Amino acid sequence: MSTAPVLTPDHGALMDSVYRKQRHVYDATRKFYLFGRDQLIDGLALPHGGNVLEIGCGTGRNLARIAKRWPGTTLYGLDISAEMLKSASERTSGMARLAQGDATQFDPEALFGAATFDRVVISFALSMIPDWEQALLHAASLLAPGGSLHVVDFGDMKRMPAIIRAPLRRWLTWFHVAPRNDLVRLALAQAARRGLGCRSRIGLGGYYQMVILGRVR
Repeated sequence: MSTAPVLTPDHGALMDSVYRKQRHVYDATRKFYLFGRDQLIDGLALPHGGNVLEIGCGTGRNLARIAKRWPGTTLYGLDISAEMLKSASERTSGMARLAQGDATQFDPEALFGAATFDRVVISFALSMIPDWEQALLHAASLLAPGGSLHVVDFGDMKRMPAIIRAPLRRWLTWFHVAPRNDLVRLALAQAARRGLGCRSRIGLGGYYQMVILGRVR
């Protein structure tokens, strides 16, 4: 099982403390090591007039890119950090409906006025959510008929040289990040339970992993 990072009782407050200053340089720095995000967005294959929910939307970078790549999409973003949502609001400039909430238990109708979504996206967020398994299960429950859940996050890095892997993982713990080594296993279990298709891909020697859960029509 994955090892969870050390967390405070109030995860929202922790994330605010982490990102209060970082949010101003987040997009400029993360582009150098959050790989796979743009491939995920390009592969969304959104239907015309569809909607997308990003869980852990952060600065709104992905939502803005989705709007450009898939025009006409209705965008929703959820994050537990009020600080990050400040940046997301500035970045999306009214293109997306944003809300603060816990990824494991939020009520989408209460927050967004929508019960289900054509696409749900989680990009490098599960590795920072304490109860990441519940967050994934909740996300899968929000899919509209024919919808799909798209996840990209850090991988187990097993195929990377140890001299690189060890310091990289230590560095990630400084940001309260823990790769979820059981992501594919849990995704496959959910696929079987919900009658979904499941595809996964490992990139850069296990540096990142990508999972797609889709409805079987």
